[in-house]
Amino acid sequence: MQIKYLHTMVRVLDLEKSLAFYKLLGLEQTRRIDNEGGRFSLVFLAPPGQPECPVELTWNWDGDAGLPSDSRHFGHLAYAVANIYDTCAHLQANGVVINRPPRDGHMAFVRSPDNVSIELLQMGDALPPAEPWASMGNTGHW
Repeated sequence: MQIKYLHTMVRVLDLEKSLAFYKLLGLEQTRRIDNEGGRFSLVFLAPPGQPECPVELTWNWDGDAGLPSDSRHFGHLAYAVANIYDTCAHLQANGVVINRPPRDGHMAFVRSPDNVSIELLQMGDALPPAEPWASMGNTGHW
């Protein structure tokens, strides 16, 4: 049996806020479909140079009221970053809450405007513990 990863789909309530968040995270738009008949937009975003690893943002123009209540079961998206401290500082400076700070120099969690959990992992070995992250507590959940 052969299988190939295609994408992860996330429903969003405010497309512009979500696009701004994922662009802050460093993703780039690779494709967009606006379907007039179905009244929805699909925007595919991926890390630079990795178009084969997209997240699909699905925005229903008329809202999500008609969708089944179980349609939002989802764990998290995970991305490796070159410097977890710099990434978290950049996100925090732009108003993103760091829910689980990278106290260990290896892992952090944030949430998108649609409450999607995003795991950030340090590429390679963990960085040495550093402030303000080392003593920062968790905020909310992830």
